[in-house]
Formats: sequence, C-alpha cells, structure tokens
Amino acid sequence: MTEATIGTSAFDRDTAITPRGGGVYDADLSADWTIGHAVNGGYLLALVGRALGDALPHPDPFTVTAHYLTASRPGPATVRTSTVRTGRTLSTGTASLVQTDEEGREVERIRVLACYGDLAALPDDVRTSAEPPRIPPYEHCLGARDGMDPSAIPPMTHQIDLRMDPATVGWAVGRPSGRGEVRAWFGLADGREPDPISLLMTVDALPPTAFDLGLSGWVPTVELTVHVRRRPAPGPLRVSITTRNLAGGFLEEDAEVWDSEDRLVAQSRQLARALLG
Repeated sequence: MTEATIGTSAFDRDTAITPRGGGVYDADLSADWTIGHAVNGGYLLALVGRALGDALPHPDPFTVTAHYLTASRPGPATVRTSTVRTGRTLSTGTASLVQTDEEGREVERIRVLACYGDLAALPDDVRTSAEPPRIPPYEHCLGARDGMDPSAIPPMTHQIDLRMDPATVGWAVGRPSGRGEVRAWFGLADGREPDPISLLMTVDALPPTAFDLGLSGWVPTVELTVHVRRRPAPGPLRVSITTRNLAGGFLEEDAEVWDSEDRLVAQSRQLARALLG
C-alpha cells in the first residue's frame, strides 16, 4: 500500500478548511476522529490550528492554548479567526469554532489563543536536561487494538498507529500501576509523516493517564496548551504522558513528543475532568 503524504492523508482531508473571507472558515468535523460521542480535542485543535496558520502571516504554531467549552459533534462547523498582533518573527491570533445545535442555535465549542512563527528560522542551539522516554522497540509494544472487541474500538483508533509500552497498559487487564503514566510509539495509520499541525493532535491522542490511576470512562479536556518546539523529522514519534495530581475531580496531564532524531518537538499540559466513582 502506498503511504500517504502530507496533503493527501486522511488527517489532512479531515482537518481541511474552506476560506469564506474575513478570517472565517468552513469545516466538516469527521466522525472518524470520535471517542464515544465526542470529537477528539487534539483533532479539533489541529483543525483550528490549520485555520490560524492560514489567517496569520507566520506558518507554524509555537504556542496554542485552547479552552473546550462544549462537546463537539461530527458535522459542519465554522472557525472564526482574528489577528491580535503581527510582528517580524511572531504573530498572535484568536480563533473560535462553533456549530449549530438541534434547535438552530449557534454553540461555541472551543476558543483558542495562539502565537505563530517560523520553526525553520530557529537557531540550532539546544541546551536541555530532558531525555527521550525509555520505550521498548516498536515490535515489542502493544497495538491499541490488540485484544479488543472490534465493536468497542473507538473510530479514532483506526486513524492512528499506536504501539503502547507494555509497562503502562496494566489498566487494560484490570491492573493499573497507579503511577499515572502512558507511553507509546505514535504515527498516523496511513503513513503520513508528522508535521507541526499534526503535533497538535498527537499530544491528545493516547489513552488518558486516569486509566493508569484506576479510573475509567470519558476524561473531558477543560484546557490544553501545546508548545511546538521543532519541526519533527520523518519517522515514528515517541510520546510520554504523565499526571502527578488528581484532586477535586480534576487532573493535569503533561505530554512530551520526541521525534526519530531524539529531539523534543512538542510539549503540552492539559487540565481534564476525572469522572470519579
């Protein structure tokens, strides 16, 4: 099978936007990126990020913060962007994704504030104490669909190539570690290579760390901030997500994404609700 390229993959088709003029874009949220009845938050962020990349003079997301206001559903949507400031190296904009509900009322789903620049123009100087996550070789990790009832597999799982570190999937057989860790190799199912826009989806594509704490069910995102640090090299990504504190029914998730050249290409933190009991 011929692997998809950037611009031809299912991800690009499903995050496509149609300019209407005046910073407004039409989109169609695909049911292929749902988990349960809701559209995945990382997929939504990538779609809105694509609109901002078209509206702003700089091409790449540097920092993107999203507040998820209501659960999105598959179907038509509108993204409205606004330029806040443009400079020589950075530009800032806002975006809002809205849908129409069953009564014909407009409902805002997600609101975003973002800063864009040119990742290709960044200097090569890197000074870091961060280290790539230790994950067994790809062939020794577990596929997201291994051992699952085909009828219970979320549609989004078919769109990604996820190979989980066996040390972080005890929750799948009723033995969560309690450490709040999830690690995996990550790619798109059709072979499309990663880019800055797909990184916005990658940080929110793994099973929630709440599963490793012994919880189950939907873990809706309240707020998600992503920092894109480098353009990823071709090849599979390694993703590590951890949580240190579940309190009052909310938890944080810190994600790191590393490329095939052992470079930290994206980081994120999100606040999510944990459904207790």
